[in-house]
Amino acid sequence: MAHNHDHDHHDHSDDHSHAGHSHAPDSFGMAFAIGASLNAALVIAELIFGYAANSLALVSDAVHNFSDVIALLLAWGGAWLAGKRPTDTHTYGYRRASILAALFNAGLLLIAVGGIAVEAINRLREPAEVASWTVVWVAALGILINGGTALLFMRGRDTDLNVRGAYLHMAADAGVSLGVVVAALLIMATGWQWLDPAISLVIAVVVLLSGWELARDSVNLALDAVPKGIDLKQVRDYLVTVEGVTEVHDLHIWAMSTSETALTAHLVRPGGHDDVFLHQVCAELSARFSIHHATLQVEISSETCRLAPAEMV
Repeated sequence: MAHNHDHDHHDHSDDHSHAGHSHAPDSFGMAFAIGASLNAALVIAELIFGYAANSLALVSDAVHNFSDVIALLLAWGGAWLAGKRPTDTHTYGYRRASILAALFNAGLLLIAVGGIAVEAINRLREPAEVASWTVVWVAALGILINGGTALLFMRGRDTDLNVRGAYLHMAADAGVSLGVVVAALLIMATGWQWLDPAISLVIAVVVLLSGWELARDSVNLALDAVPKGIDLKQVRDYLVTVEGVTEVHDLHIWAMSTSETALTAHLVRPGGHDDVFLHQVCAELSARFSIHHATLQVEISSETCRLAPAEMV
């Protein structure tokens, strides 16, 4: 049997450098730094002006934005840990920290939804005076900061779950700030105090849906599910059609981080194998399915493998 893996190591069949891979978290350090700094400044501004204008809406938005600062710092830390080199005790490095950060991120988003909903229901019972130009201008600043931060993460939202979490947080917050502006303007024009909590509840539902999706995806990754966007059947069908391969078993695909996917498989190839065969298969898995960490075990006969239980794929 032989193994092939695309990390920097010397194995039976391979010395293939990992340095060529570029992963999403590496390029978002500046985005996390800018986003966290701007949002921290926004939180302070909303607390000061919200207190001065006696606006519970702005103070609530500040608390909600503070959850985003924490979320950004978590995601940034997760991305930084994901880039740390493997050690003798953590042979995969700390890539999975990005999955944990995505889980925390989803939890914070759902908690923030609860806060908005509770506040909105209280305001429906006892409408509070929120009409103020101070609220409008500070919330408008919130739209600019949150919207701009969301744009920083926009290009990575489909390739990295962690970056998508940051993007969803910022986009949702821009929506919250927009809701505060619209409600304040309409209340000034009509005197309808109930508009503020009503719009808040609508926003809470939107945030809930995005947070729920992030929670579901990050839990799946934590449970070693096949990452979204990869069809195990298609991968199996490809491996079976590789020249000389008669059978594929013990096939597993899972996420090493929010942006990297790993695969292990046993390939039965009666004619044996060489390094060229292994490199070609790994290159195809990378090009077709974005699976950059493949470990393949090649066997001459399926009868020789008794490692995997019969019920395993």
